[in-house]
Parts: sequence; structure tokens; C-alpha cells
Amino acid sequence: MPVWLKIITAIVAVALVGGLAFAGFWFIRLQNNISKAPLNAGGSGTEGPVNDATGRMQILILGSDTRDGKNSEYGTSDDSTGYGKSDVMMLMDISEDNKRVSVISFPRDLLVNIPACKDSKTGREYPARSGVMINEAMGEAGIGCAVDTVNKLTGLEVDHFMMADFNAVKELSNAVGGVDVCVSDAIYDPDSRLRLPAGTSAVQGEQALAFLRTRHAFADGGDLGRIQAQQGFLSSLTRKIKDEGTLSDPARMLKIADVVTQNLTVDEGLASVPTLLTIGNRLKDIDLGKVAFVSVPTTPAVSDPNRLEIAEPAGSQLFTALQKDVDLTDPTAPTTPSPTESPSPSATTTETEAPLPPYNKALQPVSVANGSGVPGRSQEIVQALVSGGFTQAAQFEAQAIAQSGVYYGANYADVAADVAALLGIPASQVIPAPGVSGVQVYLGSDFTSGATYGSGSGAALPDDIVNQTAGDARCQQANPELIVR
Repeated sequence: MPVWLKIITAIVAVALVGGLAFAGFWFIRLQNNISKAPLNAGGSGTEGPVNDATGRMQILILGSDTRDGKNSEYGTSDDSTGYGKSDVMMLMDISEDNKRVSVISFPRDLLVNIPACKDSKTGREYPARSGVMINEAMGEAGIGCAVDTVNKLTGLEVDHFMMADFNAVKELSNAVGGVDVCVSDAIYDPDSRLRLPAGTSAVQGEQALAFLRTRHAFADGGDLGRIQAQQGFLSSLTRKIKDEGTLSDPARMLKIADVVTQNLTVDEGLASVPTLLTIGNRLKDIDLGKVAFVSVPTTPAVSDPNRLEIAEPAGSQLFTALQKDVDLTDPTAPTTPSPTESPSPSATTTETEAPLPPYNKALQPVSVANGSGVPGRSQEIVQALVSGGFTQAAQFEAQAIAQSGVYYGANYADVAADVAALLGIPASQVIPAPGVSGVQVYLGSDFTSGATYGSGSGAALPDDIVNQTAGDARCQQANPELIVR
């Protein structure tokens, strides 16, 4: 072999060995960075493992308020007991065809029912609780309890979770060179230490964290303004990563991956570098206009006006749309039912399904919410229900809506189907609603007379359900009380 060929062969061999060593170093480093926790805390799933590359996937994204370690400067350990509370809670829903992403935000002041949960570390069991702020779900039994709570609330089955702490926001924003945010006026919030001039600024480090944490700087100083600011931040971050080709740049991706994995806790199913890379690869070609940011519809809670509860029927309409994989940016677009999608409550019992036990109509809690715009309209419907055997029917006036529906709580699917059949309401408008006790007939402006529903289409969504898409650059409205004059 000529000397020059020997030299080239040696160089190539050294380069290959060096490249493999480099790849091996980063794989081991990133893998060792990842922290893991159980996906659930007692809730049992009915779906099999999702295909990381092609299956429809829901990932619960949590921001922890823990003050341990690097986060101690934001308060003492007394400020976040146990596992800490979820300072941020978002559900990311990736469509099966990788063409759509919906990001649904849950206000931390939202009152929900938390199921019974078990702490996998201590074995301690915590009983179910009602009317509790959603950010408390993981405080006692861990992240899995937050997952179980979201499953119960939405009727979905979350596939994975990712939880980051305060330090993750700072380091990620530094790694990408800052994130552009916009505010209508110059503001200063002494609580979060956020200080920004009017217009667009690039925030990173402490100011990026302050922008996401502030509770008082935007809108009326409540949690909903905070959510819109968080969604605006993520929209801007998404645009920057996509516009700068970060997802296709191995060196930049390694830098970001190193930062993220050092500050991330995930479930067992996500706890591998190849899986995280597979999911990241799914997101790189999505149209920014199809990345929809949504807030769960809420209203001030009856029990406490300083807290929130699900606004009906909008909340149940949103959860039903998610269950049916509706494109939230275009609800009229056709959808393909998932092969694992559960049958509707009114589905005919097949030979392989166990029939539901009979029930006593006279004992069923059925209410009629009059949102038709016609005063006293519910009386005629109540009479029809009583004549049909539902003698416990009650009525009340409600917010006006366009389309009628039958909403039902846990274990009332069969009752709801019979109520809908009695009134002629289509099965497509029979909707599960975890917040409803029993069955609720919600009358809309499409059912203003008679005791039999005329015609109707599938469940509708509120017109303003999408706050923004990742393609939108918006300014946050400053809270007048914090504007710097």
C-alpha cells in the first residue's frame, strides 16, 4: 500500500473513532441528564403506548414552583411544600399526521376535582378531593397526580409529561439568544422583578423568567392575562427556533438539548434521547399557523369569586373537540376518527359489550339550563322530561348559546343518551362534562319551541377559542396599575 494511502486511511480511522467517541459522549451526557417520574399516580389507562413517530400524542407540560437547589433565590422551601405546585400547566396535543399542534393552558386558580392518588416514592395514598385548585394536584402525590387530574377533567389520556423548573426557563432563553416579547406600555412589577419598556424587547435569563412568572403585569392582573403572556412567549420562541433553522442544526440542537435535559423531569416513556429527538423531529415542519394556543374556558367560581371554574358549555365543547381530534384553527375541517376512539354514549350495544344495568328514571338528577334567549322556555322541556319518567328534573336560567346539547357527568352516559333520545337531540350533541352532576340539558337558540329538537349539526366551538397561533406576533396589554409613567 502506498505511503499516502496509509496516511489517509489512518486519518479517516482516527476521524471515525473520534466522531463515534463524540457522539457517544453526548448520548451518555444527555441520557444521564434526564430525571424520571411515574406517568400516573393511580389512574389506569385504557390506551396502549403511543407511537412516538406517527401516533397522535398528548404531552402535559408543567412548570414547577419548587424552591430547591438553584431555585432557592425565589423563596424558601416553605413556599412550595412536597413536590411543589404546577406554576404552569399546558397540554400539548400533536396530531397523528404531524400537521397540527394544539396547546391548551389551564389557569392555576381553576377549581377541579382531583382523583385519589398514590405517592410512588412513599406509598402513601391521598383521597380524592373536590373543588381544589388544579395547581395543587401534584403537590402531595407527585406529577402523576397532575396527569390523572387532567385526564379526569378532559376525558383524554395523556401519553407523556415534561416538567421544568425556574432555572430551565433562564438557561433555555439564554441558549437561544433571547426571546422577543412585546408590551403595550413600559411596566415594572416589583413582585416578579419584571421591568420592560414599551414595544418589543428580547428577554433572557432573569427577565425571561420574570415575564413568565408575573401574575400582575398584564391585562387586569389576573391569571388569564398571565396565560396569554406565556402563550405569546412560546409563540415567539417557536418562531425563533423555526426561522433560524435550529431544529436542523445539530450543534445548536445539542446545546439546547443539554440545557433542557439538565432541567427536565419526564415520564419513563420519554426518558431516552432517541425518543426526545423523534418527537422534536415531528415538530420541525409544522405550519406555524397550525400551532394553536388555547385557554380552557373559565368563569369566576360560584364558591369563591377569586377562583375560576370551567365555563359551560364552552369547556365541554372544547374537551369534546379535543377528543375527536378537531382542528381548532378550522373546526369545519374533516377529521379522521382514531382507531382507539371510544364509542359515543349513545352507541348501540354490541354482542361483545356488557349491557349497562337498568336504572330508575325517577331517581336521576336531570336539569334544564335555559340558554335559548326565550324566558321560561325550560318549563316546556321539564314537563316533557317529567312525562318521560325523569321526575327529578330541575330548571334554571343560563348564558345564551347558539346550539343545544346534553351534557353528562361520570357514570351518566346511558341516562344522557335516553334524555337526548326523548327530546330528539342528536347523539353528536351528547357530550361528557366532568363538572356536571348527573345530566344537564342546555337549551340554545336553535331549540326555542316545542319539546322535540328540530335539526342540528355537530358540537360547535366558541368563535374565540384560539387565543393566537405561533405565527401571530402580539403585544401584551399592560396592567394599568403597573405602567411606568
